[in-house]
Amino acid sequence: MKIAVVGATGLVGTVMLKVLEERNFPLTELIPVASEKSVGKEITFKGKQFKVVNMETAIAMKPDIALFSAGGGTSLKYAPLFAEAGTTVIDNSSAWRMDPSKKLIVPEVNAYELSIDDKIIANPNCSTIQMVVALKPLHDKYRIKRVVVSTYQSVTGTGVKAVEQMMNERKGILDGPMAYPYQIDLNVIPQIDVFEANGYTKEEMKMIKETRKIMGDESIRVTATTVRIPVMGGHSESVNIEFENDFDVADVKSLMEKTQGIILVDDIDNLKYPMPKDAHEKDEVFVGRIRRDESMPNTLNMWIVADNLRKGAATNAVQIAEFLLQKELI
Repeated sequence: MKIAVVGATGLVGTVMLKVLEERNFPLTELIPVASEKSVGKEITFKGKQFKVVNMETAIAMKPDIALFSAGGGTSLKYAPLFAEAGTTVIDNSSAWRMDPSKKLIVPEVNAYELSIDDKIIANPNCSTIQMVVALKPLHDKYRIKRVVVSTYQSVTGTGVKAVEQMMNERKGILDGPMAYPYQIDLNVIPQIDVFEANGYTKEEMKMIKETRKIMGDESIRVTATTVRIPVMGGHSESVNIEFENDFDVADVKSLMEKTQGIILVDDIDNLKYPMPKDAHEKDEVFVGRIRRDESMPNTLNMWIVADNLRKGAATNAVQIAEFLLQKELI
């Protein structure tokens, strides 16, 4: 089982390697892939050293699976070349997500859609992944009509430069590299990605479109506001969900407790609720603050938190690979 990690030296690529190691993924050969400037560098995996190679070398090595985290342009160019060589690509960029010929997969929600013919599989946006893990069992039971989501997203979602900017600002260094057009420390920025013609950002439109595709229901109405905040542990979301059918709050909590991949943290008497620092380096989605929206019938409020580099990216990709192996789709 040869596994290539494309973008192995980047923030998500590094976490992918960590998750592969922690979950003891049954690979026999690791192929770390990065840009030409990183070729020849060594990375450590399970105590062994592996040299970074370029794209062409990796394709020639014909890996069974390639986990991509190298940006949309790179994915559009190279994912088909890996696929032509017989490799199954699991891509973390936005390049293939809304392509009608490609599956957009969160294993707990829709892994059953995968077949042996899927050679390029899209990993969804981080903020979408954690939300749909919680939405799926609710949709199955109560039928979702509408979702209103506001996000509170970690700087790690932007990358190393953003973390550096925040930490520099925290130290009073204001002339360092800038990932954002404004100060992020002691501030929030209500813009993630570029603005589109309708006034929504690209990130907001990703959540809207991807949620419907993953859930397999175009009738679900979704609106989103995505915000960058100065934290590192993970992304948080305030989610308001309107259902066709009424619900009991206790039943909703019980459903969350029983759902694979979710940890319910909802004990307001003892001030227990999900927070980014508690989700950090965890693979689960944390759900809490579950309560009825008293201003609307059949409507629920909840708070969802997950580590955006793990379940929101690396872990979800590795879980897809695990499913492919388990179902002998490789």
